[in-house]
Amino acid sequence: MRWMIAAAIAWMVVASAQAQSVPESALHTALGSPENWRIRGTFRIRGEGIDNQFRPSPIAHSDTFLSLRTTVFAEYSAGPVRFGAELFDSRGYFEKTRSSVGTTEINAFELGQAYIGFDFGRGAANRGSLTLGRFTFDDGSRRLIARNQFRNTINAFTGARVDWQDAAKDRLLLFYTLPQRRLPDEPARIQQNPVEWDRESFALQFYGGSFTKANVLAGGTLEIHGYQLDERDTPYHQTRNRRLFTPGIRLARAPRAAAFDWDFEGIYQTGKSRLSTNITDTRDLNTEAWFYHAEIGRTFNATWSPRIALQYDRASGNGTNASRYSRFDTLFGARRGEYGPTSLYGAIQRANLSSPALRIEVTPDKRWDGFVAWRPLWLENRTDSFASTGVRDRTGRSGLYAGNQIEARARYWLIPKIARFDGGFAWLVKDGVLSHAPNAAADGDTRYGYLDLTFNF
Repeated sequence: MRWMIAAAIAWMVVASAQAQSVPESALHTALGSPENWRIRGTFRIRGEGIDNQFRPSPIAHSDTFLSLRTTVFAEYSAGPVRFGAELFDSRGYFEKTRSSVGTTEINAFELGQAYIGFDFGRGAANRGSLTLGRFTFDDGSRRLIARNQFRNTINAFTGARVDWQDAAKDRLLLFYTLPQRRLPDEPARIQQNPVEWDRESFALQFYGGSFTKANVLAGGTLEIHGYQLDERDTPYHQTRNRRLFTPGIRLARAPRAAAFDWDFEGIYQTGKSRLSTNITDTRDLNTEAWFYHAEIGRTFNATWSPRIALQYDRASGNGTNASRYSRFDTLFGARRGEYGPTSLYGAIQRANLSSPALRIEVTPDKRWDGFVAWRPLWLENRTDSFASTGVRDRTGRSGLYAGNQIEARARYWLIPKIARFDGGFAWLVKDGVLSHAPNAAADGDTRYGYLDLTFNF
């Protein structure tokens, strides 16, 4: 199978790494360990492949992909003032002409971060920071705002961010940004790995804030947020003209030994948007969408520290009401941690989804960790396309059921804190809509696998 060929490429690199020994903060040390500087970098190589594509034609039936991601970060601290920058370089090779690879996989040589930071209350119980320029950041559950980890390219923003935390670890985050548009975005050019600087524009604005209350309900946290996205067309770029307000609330407790943990989040979305980016689509529809996640887990005090979790996710899909748009938009969120690998795969996302899941995690020691997960799949709305597959039955006759997803992952620190191996697979057992919708791919079950190696230097 093609995914096995691609995975073997990365495995050869993994095997060779076992004999190497790299000092911690190698880049900083190589530059003479300059004072007041933080300098670090990462390099990741990944081989992956997919057979029996779930996406409709003309996407390739099977595909392979070798991706490289390099980051180099430097920050100079002059008392309460910091100057920082980070280069991203995300490239890809060996994919087919009709590959699904796009701007989420390839973005060569980009200045993702370039900022000045001001710290206040350093060393005190109440402290915070103001960041101006280009930067990346996470917020809350990372379901709406995230610095991408598995994905080959990274979300970045230009603007201002205030982050404050008090002695009780209550946190306030406020931000106003212009999200960077990854370039080039023409399919014919992306696969050539060209260097073109990303751009920000007032045609796309993203702003809002969140507040996190610590130590709620047996050591958990209570989070509330509100984000506004304002988007409009330009002469060079057509959009869905989204003007979305997204408030939400979350109650969570992180996993811990011999204890229960939980994660309950509800998100609402309202505003205006269009059905497509087609230049002829100029009708702004009222938008009303929603998403919620429920999870209860327990970590057992036993060999390998097993954790068993039950999850349920439900996200609205778009119905047949011609005057309203109701498909949930996950904005700038990450999804690998809950829904499986992305890149050539990425079948599941927070849109037109109703799905429980059973997840079993293990941590044999400080070097090893892994999990297996089973996720039955249904549509929330039978006439909308399912999740991120693009498969749709506008009549609704194919029903709500879509099949099952089974996935697994194992990670191992070859050199603690320096070199880490990561391998996994996903098996999408197609049924219902994914088999019988008019545009469903006429293939068997989708199989996907990857192997990668990350160096921190």
